[in-house]
Amino acid sequence: MSVQQADPLEDVLALVGTTSHLSVGLVAGGGWALDFDPPPYVKFNAIRRGSCLLTVEGADPIPLAEGDCFLLTRPRRFVLASGPGVRPTPAGPVFAAAVGGIARTGTGDDVFLLGGRFDFGSRARELLLDALPPVLHVPGGSDAAATLRWALAQVDAELRERPIASTLVAEHLALVMLIHMLRLHLATAPAAGPGWLGGLADPVVAPALRALHADPARQWTVADLARVAAVSRSTLAARFKQAVGQGPLDYLTGWRIELAADRLRRDDGTVAAIAHAVGYGSESALSTAFKRVTGSSPRNYRHPGAPRTAPTR
Repeated sequence: MSVQQADPLEDVLALVGTTSHLSVGLVAGGGWALDFDPPPYVKFNAIRRGSCLLTVEGADPIPLAEGDCFLLTRPRRFVLASGPGVRPTPAGPVFAAAVGGIARTGTGDDVFLLGGRFDFGSRARELLLDALPPVLHVPGGSDAAATLRWALAQVDAELRERPIASTLVAEHLALVMLIHMLRLHLATAPAAGPGWLGGLADPVVAPALRALHADPARQWTVADLARVAAVSRSTLAARFKQAVGQGPLDYLTGWRIELAADRLRRDDGTVAAIAHAVGYGSESALSTAFKRVTGSSPRNYRHPGAPRTAPTR
């Protein structure tokens, strides 16, 4: 069965409106420790020179070496330090006193960190971030991280040399870094937990998941998806439920509602047009499914003055 394949990771990142913003860099040396307030966004840092110790609230300390990156997917307090046993000082005043885009702490310059944040739309927490660990650490020394090292070097060069549109280029490269961090996470942590990320890590489920994303409006059956995955219907149904946490057709309904809700938020087309675009034969069919999933009708969801309930997956 010849079926177009899509990329669920790309679909979700596009749907949640991923953007990146680079922040002030950090140069440090000697004995130092900075205490950071819980960030209200997804925070990332990359170690361009030297090494340090990351301690995130509720997690074990993580030694960071040159080339390593980390991503904080939850708003938790964290400390960056030269090593254990150093009393931390608040990071806020240090970064407020930055000069030329560089904050400094301690004595010397044996450590250099690039950092920034990723901002997402309102659906990112449930669709993406809750499927990730609170701290995602990517060691930079592995062969698998070669592209990540390249992107880091390019970001560093853009910020150091400041050619035309350097900030824009660097922020786009940061998105490349995010995608590679997620790829590496999928490759090294196949037991990602129930959800579409877990499905992508399952060799049986992934082809079916990609097929659903490639053509969500198609009237899929479990038999169709089983043929795509080259397994029996019972095998696909069991593996899909185990990896994703719901059956394939339930997942399809949820994804269709996500797509419809996104178009409603953007006021992109009539309800009838949106219904046909996402796979429902009529406006009333979409309305029934939409209300069952979100608790709101499409028209009420779209209306600016109406209370908005996000789809529940």
